[in-house]
Amino acid sequence: MGYPAAFLSQDSDTLLSSLNPEQQRAVVTQGLPLLVLAGAGTGKTRVLTTRLAYILQHSGIDAHEVLAVTFSNKAAAEMRQRVRVLAGDVADSVWLGTFHAMGNRILRRYAPLIGYSSDFSILNADDQLRLMKQVIKENKGRRPVPPALATTIINRWKDRGLTCSDLESDLSLRKDHQDIFILYQAYEDALRRFNSMDFGDLILQTVRLLEANASALERFRQQFRHILVDEYQDTNAVQYRFLKLLSPEGRDLCCVGDDDQVIYSWRGAEVDNILHFEKDFPGAQIVRLEQNYRSTAPILAVADMLIQKNTTRLGKTLWTGTEGGAPVRLKGLRSSRDEAQFVAQDILRLNQQRGVAFSEIAILVRAGSQTREFEEVFIALGLPYRIVGNIRFYERAEVRDALAYLRVVAVPHDSLAFARVLNLPKRGLGKVFLQKLHDVSSAQSCSLFEAAREMVGKTAALQQLRLFTDLIARWHEKVETAPSSEILKGVLQESGYFSMLKEEKTPEAAGRLENLWEFVRALTDFPILKDFLDQMSLVSEVAPSARMDQISIITLHGAKGLEFEAVFLCGWEEGLFPHPRSLEDGSLDEERRLAYVGLTRAKRLVTITFSHCRCTYGRWTDVTLSRFFEGFTLGNFEVLGGVTREELEGAAVV
Repeated sequence: MGYPAAFLSQDSDTLLSSLNPEQQRAVVTQGLPLLVLAGAGTGKTRVLTTRLAYILQHSGIDAHEVLAVTFSNKAAAEMRQRVRVLAGDVADSVWLGTFHAMGNRILRRYAPLIGYSSDFSILNADDQLRLMKQVIKENKGRRPVPPALATTIINRWKDRGLTCSDLESDLSLRKDHQDIFILYQAYEDALRRFNSMDFGDLILQTVRLLEANASALERFRQQFRHILVDEYQDTNAVQYRFLKLLSPEGRDLCCVGDDDQVIYSWRGAEVDNILHFEKDFPGAQIVRLEQNYRSTAPILAVADMLIQKNTTRLGKTLWTGTEGGAPVRLKGLRSSRDEAQFVAQDILRLNQQRGVAFSEIAILVRAGSQTREFEEVFIALGLPYRIVGNIRFYERAEVRDALAYLRVVAVPHDSLAFARVLNLPKRGLGKVFLQKLHDVSSAQSCSLFEAAREMVGKTAALQQLRLFTDLIARWHEKVETAPSSEILKGVLQESGYFSMLKEEKTPEAAGRLENLWEFVRALTDFPILKDFLDQMSLVSEVAPSARMDQISIITLHGAKGLEFEAVFLCGWEEGLFPHPRSLEDGSLDEERRLAYVGLTRAKRLVTITFSHCRCTYGRWTDVTLSRFFEGFTLGNFEVLGGVTREELEGAAVV
């Protein structure tokens, strides 16, 4: 059924009035598969949110019959807020969130159908690595495999939707990784024993569930009458299978993405998903959003000349209705140190003479190792900056420890969390004792908590273990009644964790203690502990600090989705950008897309810099311009010095 007019804040005319014709088509087209090719800065989020509001107002369906999936919690929260403004509180009933959040929601109800209980734990990357180390220990006698490598390969398999059974039946799928395949089997056995899933399982196990249970699949096919997908170009193989299961013919499936911004193949993104949309969903319609509202015409001209050299694309040309704009600037420097000095001085000029805030300026680099010289120069000049992607609050060791305490209090059978805090602070229950617990757990197919309770019951000598398990059991009884902040504060006090940090009396310990108290304060927004833990398991990013007016230094991969008044693209040289690995594995198109993403982050000013000499692996080496300048002429740029016409026009590399 539809919604009474009282619930709706805007009518159709109002919704569509601020959109250009192609955006309007993307909003109102229904009844067939729809791919919205949304170029950088063309109003993708506005189209998505308006389409969602339009569906709620005009499709005659309930909000819970709409599924909208994104790739980040930040994007999901922004979308929900915008739709709430357009369509009212009905937006809260839409199934809206990340792929992983939607998988988690389905599995919480149907996990018993695939052999899990509904209160399964979700492993973060740190938990996953620790479990893999334990699995490797238990598989002694085999050629040692680095735990990080094993988890990376297994995560790739899961992104491709490959289970142990798939790999067992097809030798070619596990070629060169037989040892890791054996660990995969043992790792999956351990996950089931501990009733845990890793992040990849949230989608893979959902796909397994829907493929194996016709009634569950039919329920969700009937429920989700409209499906919207954000950043479709970033979907991997298993996410594609998930969407194809829910909407095999693509009726009222709307995917929004940009084939020119596929830059995450290294983490599983399949560019073919967007390139083959019309083949996968016959009768599909493509709407191209090409009017750019972010960048000036000169910036778009350079970006377009660059990306048109890619052959694997559906094709579109960005344009802007705004005339004028500064040309893209080009500067060659003698060395990478000179490059950092030039950028710093130019930023000072932009800030002091043109009033550009530091927070509206970004330095985009291809490799993290490029940031060091910028940092040193900025510190010397007193320029405020931030390295986007630094250690996040919830990834700090003491916060991870506190989270593990909360997890084991909420679900005592969470063996990964139990193992992390068993000897924190030290209780004389170190690695040797933990191995004994694992042996009991494995032999009796029970959790570590159950194994510990049994060991305590057999001997009175394990006083510290008894105190620890009693602590967990006592606070577990309060999970349903006590506020989560009180639980955390009580557990950290009674366990001795707070005392451990206080007794250290070091600046580092004092800072860690402050972080924990900040964590306690953060929990006041989540009265129910299990709600908080579910939310934390799915959080993939934390918003950067906005406390200061700071210059942003970001890798190009981390810059997607951001925008700035002025952007410095640094290190455009052969051997750095494109990255040498791209030449080895044939992914030059993706490197060019990465450059395109960098260019289109800028609103008003782009400055491309390169050095003629760079120190790599401790040696200074003469370098040449990036092949990305191929086909450009000096007329495309305002040349600030350091490059000749011959150098620029000879940049093409065979």
